[in-house]
Amino acid sequence: MSSVLVGYTDAAANAAQAASLVSNSKYRAYVAAVDKALKAFETTNEWADLISALAKLSRVFHANAKFGDIPKPVTVAKRLSQCLHPALPHGVHLKALETYRQLFDILGRKDLPRLLYLFAVGLFPLMDHCGIK
Repeated sequence: MSSVLVGYTDAAANAAQAASLVSNSKYRAYVAAVDKALKAFETTNEWADLISALAKLSRVFHANAKFGDIPKPVTVAKRLSQCLHPALPHGVHLKALETYRQLFDILGRKDLPRLLYLFAVGLFPLMDHCGIK
């Protein structure tokens, strides 16, 4: 019974934290910057454009790491997953993996388990193409 109450308390704390972030004007600017960086993926024509879009997204996350949150996590995970497609060059994969690492550092041990299922979808298929046996 106490584990149920602890889970409820954590959910209430997360909801309170989310409400305080949304009311922060700097956080809203962060969300807008992430949205703008994600739109850069829609206009890519070649792999070099993907590296540029990933770099832009990475800069936004680096500049706003203090929030400890990733806005639009579903879309971010989708774009990172697309950048790990086997047909793309190694450089795109490396930049995507660097961005994954940055996101995991921002989320930290406390919040990463909450969103790991989103990011794992892109990482697990990569294991087939790795040199790990």
